[in-house]
Amino acid sequence: MKKIAIVCAAGKEGKLLVEEALSRGYSVTGFVRSESSAVDVRAKKVVKDLFDITADDLKDFDAVIDAFGAWTPETLHLHGESLKHLCDILSGTDVRLLVVGGAGSLYVTPEHTVQVKDLDSFPDIFKPLANAQGAALDELRKRNDVKWTFLSPAGDFVADGARTGKYITGGEEYFVNDKGESRISYADYAIAMIDEVENAAHVGERFSVIGK
Repeated sequence: MKKIAIVCAAGKEGKLLVEEALSRGYSVTGFVRSESSAVDVRAKKVVKDLFDITADDLKDFDAVIDAFGAWTPETLHLHGESLKHLCDILSGTDVRLLVVGGAGSLYVTPEHTVQVKDLDSFPDIFKPLANAQGAALDELRKRNDVKWTFLSPAGDFVADGARTGKYITGGEEYFVNDKGESRISYADYAIAMIDEVENAAHVGERFSVIGK
């Protein structure tokens, strides 16, 4: 049985990742910041700030999923800092690190010179977040001491969307489905993430998923 740790397990995506992993029979531990944070009762709950998590806390897991999120201007720098912390404590181990990423850093040119966040049509309100996540990914790419995977969702990432059980896998470039849509629910994204835990098809890579 695989043992999976989910960091920031009380967030919207974190909760769905916990549920998806539990539904497949995995041993799941959810790391949360406060005792009041709810975690599925079938999972083990550990109350610990992300930056207080140690190598010893994670040594017995097969995979660690980082579902950290920060959205306010004064906290955006934590995307890079938190990811660096997790990389540092997993450095040189066989424990995989899978990261819940964003779509803003996906490329829109074959030469990989322009990203979604660079387009005039990209909403200004989301650019700081996309830049922070993109910078964190750039630093992650430099780590050859960690078995990392970064999963970007569709452009329209729907928190309360239906769980269809269907998705399409892509690579580094922004793409759309047969309906011309780039859209996926949090629930279907969770399926794709746990599938990657199982299949290890993208170790040391960023890939992307959209709904059918």
